[in-house]
Amino acid sequence: MSRYVAFLRGINVGGHRVKNDQLCAQFEAMGFIDVAGFLASGNVIFEAADAAGATGRIEEGLKEALGYEVPTFLRTAEEVRSIAEREIFAGEHDGSIGKPQVAFLTREPEDAVRPEVLGLASEDDRLAIHDRELYWLPRLGFSKTELDLAAIDAVLGPMTVRTKRTVERIAAKYLTPS
Repeated sequence: MSRYVAFLRGINVGGHRVKNDQLCAQFEAMGFIDVAGFLASGNVIFEAADAAGATGRIEEGLKEALGYEVPTFLRTAEEVRSIAEREIFAGEHDGSIGKPQVAFLTREPEDAVRPEVLGLASEDDRLAIHDRELYWLPRLGFSKTELDLAAIDAVLGPMTVRTKRTVERIAAKYLTPS
């Protein structure tokens, strides 16, 4: 068995409300074990024998149970630990109001689109891409950003965003190597 984290888009936003125990019960009904929810924003940690097809199974199961599509961004325990340890903006967020953010993508962006996305960065909104994640430092804070997230979504496809601190907390609480 291996541990995974499903970062779900659209949980507890836009009028949708799903409690962690309900979400965990849905994952258990889909055959996953040792399921835990972290915060009330669609972070589900679980174990599975094989991740092949897990994303599709989760998306289909949640659509059936909740009545709406829930894009799912699946990462292995090792990937989440690596994201938590990565210091993309080391020292740059000193004095910043905003917190470093991680946008989970469905796939690694092609080289051809990277300049287009990174070209949307500014002094107030720093961006970097590594693997299947877009790292973002909104110096003025998430709510005051002028970064065109819709334009990024149009180029990179669906994504879901978490603070880097949330990823670090998940890694520390659920994914420490034994």
